Amino acid sequence: MSSTKLNLSLVCVAALTIATGCRCPFAPKQSAHGNLRDALTFHASFDGSVNADFARGDKQIYTTQSFNTRSNAQPGLIASNVTVLARGEGRFGDALHFTSKQGPLIFYKAKDNLTYRTKGWSGSVSFWLQADPEGALPSGFCDPLQITPRAWNDAAFFVEFEKRQDVPFRLGVYADYKVWNPDNRKWEQIPFAEKPLLHIAKPPFKAGKWTHVVFTFENFNTGKPDGVARLYLDGQPQGEVSARTQTFTWDPAATLIQLGVGYVGKFDDLSLFNRQLSSAEVVTLFGLERGVSALY
Repeated sequence: MSSTKLNLSLVCVAALTIATGCRCPFAPKQSAHGNLRDALTFHASFDGSVNADFARGDKQIYTTQSFNTRSNAQPGLIASNVTVLARGEGRFGDALHFTSKQGPLIFYKAKDNLTYRTKGWSGSVSFWLQADPEGALPSGFCDPLQITPRAWNDAAFFVEFEKRQDVPFRLGVYADYKVWNPDNRKWEQIPFAEKPLLHIAKPPFKAGKWTHVVFTFENFNTGKPDGVARLYLDGQPQGEVSARTQTFTWDPAATLIQLGVGYVGKFDDLSLFNRQLSSAEVVTLFGLERGVSALY
């Protein structure tokens, strides 16, 4: 076929594509939604069920009395006056509602749901919160989300409120305890700049408002001081946990995705991704009219 005929053929195919609404074989194969869908490893919408809608691992939610009793956890959201499925009260459809700081621990299993790599690890976590810091939020530390196989300060991710005189919001990204605190210093002896925390003094949470929370991480488990984690609220970057050696030694089978640790408020549309999302992708997530369900 001559180059003239080939060009005419391409024009004809393009014209037919426009006329019929079919996908053009010469168009980019991946849309913004497609890229996010390919990276998605877990999604719990809480619409009609507390189990995940999509998961590369176990979809089941579990309940136990505490982190130390996780081996005896029971499948399902055990009925109590602490955590209920709030029908029609979510950012999208239903939501989890934590009504008391004290109560059983609920979690998903991290294995395969949050992709773990021993070298060159990255990922992202997205969810929505409706919290009332000045009113309903209890005093002390309140962690809407915490992911760890051991403890809050030992190979752990978390977001937290701390209600005292004011109510800041923080992202915590703690490597193995012996990596980030090799001298075993007491907490009060460590300068804040050395703590693996991002502190937001005046976050945008308020009664009746849903706030989108995303954190991303990259260059973890490289053995170099280049691991960075970033926080976004309502699609806007808030800062980062500065570059440092982020060595996370996990047994994925023992790692829990814990929800509502001391938290009072609503929680919706949890999703996990197997790579760091770009700022543009975070904005796309924030703007999804039906939440992450729209990706698939």
